[in-house]
Amino acid sequence: MKIVFAGTPEFAVSSLRAAARHHEVVAVYTQPDRPAGRGRGLAPSPVKLEAIARGIPVFQPESLKSEQARQQLRDLQADLMVVVAYGLILPKAVLAIPTHGCWNVHASLLPRWRGAAPIQRAIQAGDTESGVCLMQMEAGLDTGPVLLRQHTPIQPGELGGSLHDRLAELGAQVLSDGLGLLRAGLKPIAQPQPEQGVTYAHKLDKAEARLDWSQEAQVLERTVRAFNPWPIAEAQLAGERVRIHGAVALADNQGKAPGTLLAAGRDGIDIACGQGALRLRVLQRDGGKAITAADYLNARRDLIVGR
Repeated sequence: MKIVFAGTPEFAVSSLRAAARHHEVVAVYTQPDRPAGRGRGLAPSPVKLEAIARGIPVFQPESLKSEQARQQLRDLQADLMVVVAYGLILPKAVLAIPTHGCWNVHASLLPRWRGAAPIQRAIQAGDTESGVCLMQMEAGLDTGPVLLRQHTPIQPGELGGSLHDRLAELGAQVLSDGLGLLRAGLKPIAQPQPEQGVTYAHKLDKAEARLDWSQEAQVLERTVRAFNPWPIAEAQLAGERVRIHGAVALADNQGKAPGTLLAAGRDGIDIACGQGALRLRVLQRDGGKAITAADYLNARRDLIVGR
């Protein structure tokens, strides 16, 4: 079976490997190289690097809207196009080119968390479960019928990075299962998404990473976990901007105003919130690396209070 694979970030690499395991991946589509790092030099996507290592031809169009781009895809004569976090919109005309259309691996239990950042939004919202769906793509944003799905619990205290990695592997498994059925002539039955329960996972904005102490401590803790490893939550702490890699919510704000320093010691730095308090456990100063609260306080002994 001839497959065209479209994907860009690290999340899609496991699925590319699954697609190539028993099938011929005739081409990989990925976004153009983007500036990265301190030097802002052009860097290839993780999917491009994987494709090059496997000797798979790589195409990097700015979009798939032109007739030239569509003809290029037609010439590949693919049986199926697999799309995983590609980052570019596929026009309706493109969806109809492969014999079996286009499949998408999406990191949520559709119809919950359609859109760009389903992993982080699930943690941020306090969901206790996530998963992946293999979806037959149609013109709408993640609205297509679901072919297969797998569930996984969101563990207490789980970070965005660990859930990302688990869902990447789960997505590869779901894709492998679907391709196996299709290869055997047993294409999975497409189940339309229910109209109830639709939510949208809007793209992450670095401005969201700034913590507002007037919010509930539980909300802030979930934001810290969701935004690790990117964009990493940040806040003002005693006149200094710090990034927060780890924190836990506490029940009592001692009746103090949001942003008040309640206590600081080896266990962490407690800040009053609108409801409850947030204990900062792992912090990062500008230009530094992530360190424990105890190490941070070695440089800020003026903050040691309450314990």
